Amino acid sequence: MTGAAGGIGTAIAPMLADRWDLRLTDLRPGRGSVLDVRDGAACQEAFAGADAVVHLAADANPESSWDSLHPANVIGTYQVAEAAIRCGVRRLVLASSLQAVSGYPSAVQRRTSDAPRPANLYGATKAWAEALGAWVAASSATSVVALRIGYFTTRRPPAEAFRSLSAWLSPRDCAELVRSAVEAEGISFVVANGISANRHPVADLSDTILTLGYQPKDDAWAE
Repeated sequence: MTGAAGGIGTAIAPMLADRWDLRLTDLRPGRGSVLDVRDGAACQEAFAGADAVVHLAADANPESSWDSLHPANVIGTYQVAEAAIRCGVRRLVLASSLQAVSGYPSAVQRRTSDAPRPANLYGATKAWAEALGAWVAASSATSVVALRIGYFTTRRPPAEAFRSLSAWLSPRDCAELVRSAVEAEGISFVVANGISANRHPVADLSDTILTLGYQPKDDAWAE
């Protein structure tokens, strides 16, 4: 797992540790091994012998500039993808984002079949990650799941924040999403929406549930 010291990695790693033998990495020391995902040789060393790679490392700020996004989101994601191929990894899971399709009208529910249409540079870098995933799956034996992750927070958004509620992904469901992305069988390349079981969802989950076996439990509108 790259980016293990980030918000998602910190939340889900403990939930998955009993299921898998996790190898945690991050640019910052103190959360597993130190790994700069821009360094292809270091990525290959970190991924050697791994069954799957969950790539979370990124600048995750939708308002970031190109100079901030380019190192981790563009160069780093390429190096991770290339290293996964070279190491013969069975499954590469890429953290994409619903920001990759944020350019569609707000009233349109996002589907996994929607082509990327970002409304910001961050979303464009996530569209790049999805394109890299397609390349990896088409050119190697490594299968890929690109997760269009919604609004991840450890606490349910406030009641007045409808868009955040509709896109919410809880920590428990995020761990389940990553589990299903790693363990799903019979796939080569899949783009999957990643939100909780919200009763007014911004994104359709039917393909994610059918293809990956994802079983979300939480609802942003639940009491």
